[in-house]
Amino acid sequence: MMATILILFCCTLFPLQTTMYLSADPSGSFFNSSIPDNEETRKLLEQTLSSAEIEREIIKITAEQKALEEKVEYLEEQATQKKSAIANQQERAGAVLRSYYMGDRDGFLSAFLSAKSISRFLALFDYYEIIIGNDRNILTQYEEQYKDLKKTLQTAQRSSKDLAQLRTALEEQKIRVATLNKEIEGGIKDSSDPDNMSALLQEFTLYWENIGLREVKTYFKALSSAMNKLPQFVQNREGVLTRKGMTYVLNLKEEDLNEFLQSQNKLFNDFAFHFNDGTITATGQSGALALSLTGHYIIQEEPVNGLIFQVDHVVFNGLELPDTTRRTLEEEFDLGFYPGKIVSFLRATEVDSKEGILQVKLSISF
Repeated sequence: MMATILILFCCTLFPLQTTMYLSADPSGSFFNSSIPDNEETRKLLEQTLSSAEIEREIIKITAEQKALEEKVEYLEEQATQKKSAIANQQERAGAVLRSYYMGDRDGFLSAFLSAKSISRFLALFDYYEIIIGNDRNILTQYEEQYKDLKKTLQTAQRSSKDLAQLRTALEEQKIRVATLNKEIEGGIKDSSDPDNMSALLQEFTLYWENIGLREVKTYFKALSSAMNKLPQFVQNREGVLTRKGMTYVLNLKEEDLNEFLQSQNKLFNDFAFHFNDGTITATGQSGALALSLTGHYIIQEEPVNGLIFQVDHVVFNGLELPDTTRRTLEEEFDLGFYPGKIVSFLRATEVDSKEGILQVKLSISF
């Protein structure tokens, strides 16, 4: 009896080891140690990742489609109501225009000329002003209502077009995810241990949805916040911005950028940017979590001039994230650089990266 109590007491203090699942700390999951070197396994993991992200995209598109359908329905109802309201005003405006075209207002000129006293002339003038003012109000109201109706119809038309594109995108993603899932099922069956492979992929999906995606977004959020303060750093950093006549040149060294990022967030202590020929890479590792990002800057003119960072590749723990994730990250986190925040009249005209330097040509625009 005493032995039994002792065993139970020890089990309470030192629980038996169980299979490791997800942990609040990403370094606690076996997915953060090393992705299997087996090419078939790596391919299945990437396909699983793509499938999970496309499913997320499908949910997002479905929600957008529902909201847009409601918007189109509302706009069409508004257009119908406005068409009905404008019909009467249109008739009144038409009557006014016909009266001018048919010469119905010419009688005023004769009346003015036949006036035999100043008081009579002034009375006719007041009467004329009232009639003309009323005509003007009728035409103005019609013009405003017509413009409003036209705007509503155009908005409804654009929304209907967007809705059609969303429906097409949704169908394409559904076909894409179905194809992926079929390939994954085939890969599981062809593996040496289908049961273990299926369990591995299921756990990986849970890990990505609960931890992996959050960790990736944490880095992107920190980058977005830091890039918002980069213009101030450029302005105060000697030698980064130089002037040649009416043109400015910004030469940002990768070591300057990395120093700036590390001063903004400790996440970047083990994270570094590299400027290569036409491309920009950023790599980092925190514990067993590794992230690599490749992209390039393009010039944007509207709605505001600036350098917009386009994400070409994101690799998380050795696995490349799908295009849907890249687009989502681009939309959610702005990694752009806006010269107007340095000096309001500066605008970017050219951008290039090579040999560890990001070079941007700026012109003056008033």
